[in-house]
Amino acid sequence: MPLFAVSLGATTSEVGLINSSFLLMCGLLALPLGLLGDRWGRRRIINLGLVIASFTSLLLYWSQTPWQLIAIYLGFGVGLAMIGPSLMAQVADISPASHLGRAYGWYTTAIYTAMSLGPAAGGLLAEVLGYRSIFLVVAGALFVLLLPVTLFLPTIKPMGGLSPQALWASLLQEGGRNRALQGCWAVTLGSCIALGVFFTFFPLYALKFGLNAGEIGIIFAAQAIVNALSRIPLGRVSDRTDKTLLSLWGFLGLSVVLAGFALCQRFIPFLLLAMVSGAVQGVGFTPLGALISEVVPVDSRGLAMGGYNTAIYLGMMLGSAGMGPVISRLGFEIGFLAAALINLIGTAGLYLIMLQRRQAPLEH
Repeated sequence: MPLFAVSLGATTSEVGLINSSFLLMCGLLALPLGLLGDRWGRRRIINLGLVIASFTSLLLYWSQTPWQLIAIYLGFGVGLAMIGPSLMAQVADISPASHLGRAYGWYTTAIYTAMSLGPAAGGLLAEVLGYRSIFLVVAGALFVLLLPVTLFLPTIKPMGGLSPQALWASLLQEGGRNRALQGCWAVTLGSCIALGVFFTFFPLYALKFGLNAGEIGIIFAAQAIVNALSRIPLGRVSDRTDKTLLSLWGFLGLSVVLAGFALCQRFIPFLLLAMVSGAVQGVGFTPLGALISEVVPVDSRGLAMGGYNTAIYLGMMLGSAGMGPVISRLGFEIGFLAAALINLIGTAGLYLIMLQRRQAPLEH
């Protein structure tokens, strides 16, 4: 998309707006659309999201200006916001309680594998077919996915009650009063703000110490590979241990790693820290998905996963946009240390809420 946008005359700022429009719509709509999936039917809203995503991909084929890309990407974000929360809720619906960790391990492995293969496949197709034709392929692939979704995803009886009053009451019941769920959302937001800082500014930080583009690419690839490969075994571990404790250790490790980046200046230390970063993300996020499913009723999982996706998208966007002025004024090292602190605050929030939750029955 960035290369296609530039070919249409987009400036660097406009390329940033295109990606931000997608993240903004996903962040704003994931929670209410996850709640809508609880009420209207998860499989139904996943199918509608696929139709919207396929149609907007088709529109990208005919787009002519950067501002058309921005408008279309807003629609694409709506489609993805429909798919993600309800699909994550479906994972919990079809998995035994004893296997939630490994189910989310496989699910997130699929995501990271696809995110790695997608850009590579897009680059190869661009060389052979050109930029525009990629969007025809994407539109067709998304449309074809309607078949396995319809055939294989189970039909979970929806709650009904689509009135604004019913939706608002459901939102207040879980989102407003479930402290454990709020703790999960808080640690997700804090960690994704921190990761937004890393993914956005690490390349510039590495250039400062003379690393080239190839070395920076290797560092990111190592982080992604370790992250993806760790999810399945860590999912099994989380099923056999305390999910809260495991997740807390993972996010504490992420703060240590981010602070470590502020102290490094060479390729090998950067590479090792990136690999550890991938591992601790697996330790933190894999049990967190299962934990969210456990702290809410079955009929509120779409809402819970919607809030989780909202925290991811808005956190990444806040880290990218909000830390720029701090780094410009105080330097990259302070930026990474601030990211580590933000993540630590979110982790502390989850710890305190879960500690209070476990002590509550004793107080009665």
